[in-house]
Amino acid sequence: MHSQAHRRTTLRRFAHAIGFDDAPFDRAHRGDVLVVGAVYAGARLDGVLSGTVRRDGTNATRVLSELVGRSRFREHLQVVMLQGIALAGFNVVDIHRLHVAIGLPVVVVSRRRPDLDAIRRALLDHVEGGARKWKLIERAGPMEAVGGVYVQRAGLSTAEAQALLKRYAIHSTVPEPLRTAHLIAGGIGLGESRQRV
Repeated sequence: MHSQAHRRTTLRRFAHAIGFDDAPFDRAHRGDVLVVGAVYAGARLDGVLSGTVRRDGTNATRVLSELVGRSRFREHLQVVMLQGIALAGFNVVDIHRLHVAIGLPVVVVSRRRPDLDAIRRALLDHVEGGARKWKLIERAGPMEAVGGVYVQRAGLSTAEAQALLKRYAIHSTVPEPLRTAHLIAGGIGLGESRQRV
């Protein structure tokens, strides 16, 4: 009985969510990359936010914080989801700083367990400020297997992350806000969304 009440509370808590993903970009591209946020109220797409972050830059945390903070959806939002911890290549999001800045839980979702050794090597050997970015990834905590995907989280428990995924993973293991953001970003970036999620 207690767990049913807890589940109802958790579902109410996460009734309004936003998922962010970046648009595809050419390997040679330098500069800004489109980021799309899909806002959901329950099962309904309620709105779309967009902005840009620098390819391999350091402004993803600030940009996401500003997009959410100044959005007309802000007062209803209850959780932020990210399709991976980095946008636009290696523009790593500090999920703990983002959580504090916007006062909302943040969940990173990855369909596959990332090869952290390869990521660390790439950051340290090829990316400006790579050591600092690697520290942000470490600080985000280990990837946990939850609901058929892997997550990192700030501001919510593993059980809450599981309830969140169960609520929004309707057509795939990827939650609808992230699936929609991915399709919109791909459609704008390529002229047509190609990759199924």
